[in-house]
This record gives sequence, C-alpha cells and structure tokens, in this order.
Amino acid sequence: MPHVKLEKLLQTATAERKSAGLLKGRETIVRAVLAPRDGRGPRFCLAGHGDKPFVRMNSNSYLGLSFHNEVVGAEEAAVRDLGTGPGAVRFISGTWSPHIELERRLAEFHGRKAAMIFSSAYAAMMGTLPQLVTGNTVVISDELNHSCIINAIRLAAPAQKRICRHLDMEDLERHLKAAAQTAARAVIVTDGIFSMRGDHAPLDRIVELANRYDAGFPENVIVVVDDSHGVGAFGATGRGTEEYTGGQADLLIGTLGKAFGVNGGYVATSGTIVEYLRETSPFYIYSNPITPGEAAAAITAINRLDSDHGLGLLAHLRAMTVRFEAGLRHLGFETIEGRHPVVPLMVRDTKQTSALVAHLHKNGVLATGLNYPVVPKGDEEIRFQINADHTSRDVDEVLDVLSQFGGMATSGA
Repeated sequence: MPHVKLEKLLQTATAERKSAGLLKGRETIVRAVLAPRDGRGPRFCLAGHGDKPFVRMNSNSYLGLSFHNEVVGAEEAAVRDLGTGPGAVRFISGTWSPHIELERRLAEFHGRKAAMIFSSAYAAMMGTLPQLVTGNTVVISDELNHSCIINAIRLAAPAQKRICRHLDMEDLERHLKAAAQTAARAVIVTDGIFSMRGDHAPLDRIVELANRYDAGFPENVIVVVDDSHGVGAFGATGRGTEEYTGGQADLLIGTLGKAFGVNGGYVATSGTIVEYLRETSPFYIYSNPITPGEAAAAITAINRLDSDHGLGLLAHLRAMTVRFEAGLRHLGFETIEGRHPVVPLMVRDTKQTSALVAHLHKNGVLATGLNYPVVPKGDEEIRFQINADHTSRDVDEVLDVLSQFGGMATSGA
C-alpha cells in the first residue's frame, strides 16, 4: 500500500533537519581492516575509497580488544559449541552458561553482589532507571548527560525532573534540599565520563552528598552512574570513574561494546535490585540477550584487562593520550585536558568543524565532528578517541595532518 502522504511529510521533516544542519550524515562503511605494520596500528578501508588506508580516531574500542586473538578465539569457540544466537529471550530458553558466567565475572570485577546483562548499554539504562522511579520520585540529572539517560527519564515520567548544572556540586545540593520537601525517593543519575568532552563526574562528592541527605527521604537517595566510556579506559586498573574518584554508585551501568570490544550492556548492583530488575524490566524480559559467543568473548576481554597485559594496555593508552593532547597544545588548538582518551578539539563553529573533518578525511584520518544539537552551540568540536592499538607514529601522523589545516587560526581561542 502506498504511503505518499506520509512519505511527503517525512521528506519535508528530513529536509528541514538538513537545512538546520541537524543531519548526522551518511554512515561510513568499513569493508576491510589492514593489520598493523611498519610502526603503525591497524588501518581501515572504506567502501567507495578503494584501497586507501585510514587511521581510525573515532572508535570507542579503547583497548583494541576487538582484534585480540584470544577474544576472537573465545567467540569462535563458543559459536562452534553453542551456535550463533541465543534462540529466545532469557526466561524462555535464551539463557546460556556464558551469560551466567559473564554476569558473575562482571559483579566480581566491579565489587558488587550481582550483575545482569542487556542487549546494549542504551537498553540497560532504559531498562533500569524507569524501574527505580515511582510517582513520588525526583530524578536529578546532570545537564550534559547522555541521550540514553535523557530518554530513560522521559520513559520513567518521575514526579519531578531536576536538571543540575554540569559537575556543579553546590547546585546538586540545592536540588537535593528542595526535593526532600516533596519527594519520598531521589535518584541522582550521571554519566561517569561525559563522552563529548572526556571529563568525569566527581562520584566521591556525589555519593557523599547522597549519603548526607539520605535520611531526608523515606525511600532513600539512589546514585546511578553510566560509566560506559569509563570502564576499561579510566582508573588505575580500568575500573572506571568509581576507581578514579573513590566513590561507588548504588547502580553502575556499563557496556561491553567499548573498551571490552564486544557487544552488549549491563548493570552491576545489589542482589536484591538485580532480582527485582529481572522480574520487571521489559528491556531485559522481552529482548534477546547478546549471543553466547559474544558473552564468551566479553569474559575473555575482562580477564585480559584484569591482568598484567591489561595494565600494559592501559599504560600505553595513557601515554598516547598524553602525547596527543600535548601535540594539540603545541599546535595551538584548544582542548579539554583530562586523563580519559576522549580528546576534544574545540572548534566552536559548525562550518569550521565540517571543514576540519573533511580535511582529516581527505588525508586518511577518521574523526567525528560534533555540532549542535549533539553539543551545545559554541561547543562544536572534533572528538578524537585514542585507542591502545594506536602507536606513537599514528599519533604524530594525525598531528601532522592537523598542522596542515589552514581553515582556522590555531591560537587556542
């Protein structure tokens, strides 16, 4: 049946987004990966660009584990033994032994009593936060929180939604004081690492405030952190923002699809909360889990991180991050310094951001430009992401390409 009227409306809506500069653009298609050689890390070949190699500076695979032989081998072995898919949602027949072992390993890794996996970290947040919210709950959210948190709050429909200024603990305290006058329960939700900027939440101070005001809420103050960009890339042993700051949230949302190099998301928390979520979260109950092979690969990835080899990867990741940040400063570019391998180059102009992305692409560098509304107006940037499979030569080659860009003044302003 033709849908001419509907499609005309959708075409108009898409055209309006294009004219406003809101389209995300065409998706890059990777068709081949070239192995590291000659002091360079892996290179990527794209559809429509022949054999031209690209260095990838926009990947969440912070430790490069998606190409690790043991991780790949674990998935291949599990696929041979258990098949390519789970076959059903978990309460029917889709729970396999690697799922159980992965949840046990995640709980252990994060020092929690229990963990449960979801199909993605986005699904984990969407399937967890609303289950903690009642008609007498206030949710307090950082103004720069990720889309998954924003949409989870919308789905939860709390009695009150309070938006806290970014990383402003005085503002958070003000919201807690006000919420205690009307709400039975408060949920503070934040990113651990803010993925557009690479800065981190002061979880120690957030948890301290939650504990201080907890007695004023009959149903407690609950701290939820989404540390998808932190786990595996931040902290002395890769345990993320909690490890770096010393503050432990009540619920930790994480991903297997970034530093661990696989697929899926999870929540780590108390046994009581996990048991409740297994019975109430529709994103868990009615959606297939990750495959047994992915679960086996994820277990192997966690074990690799939690070893001397993993500490070596983290040390190299930090060294390459420091090298790249220092190079940007030397060239006069503005960045937001931090220990996390997200390194933003602040352009602060939409057209200049697009021009710089095009220059990088022309010279074999894959990088992502972020414009409004993904970031606030005036915060337009190139988000570079350092990976452990980048080499010093890779970093220096990218810096050399940046030094050749004449489209903006490199004064740091």
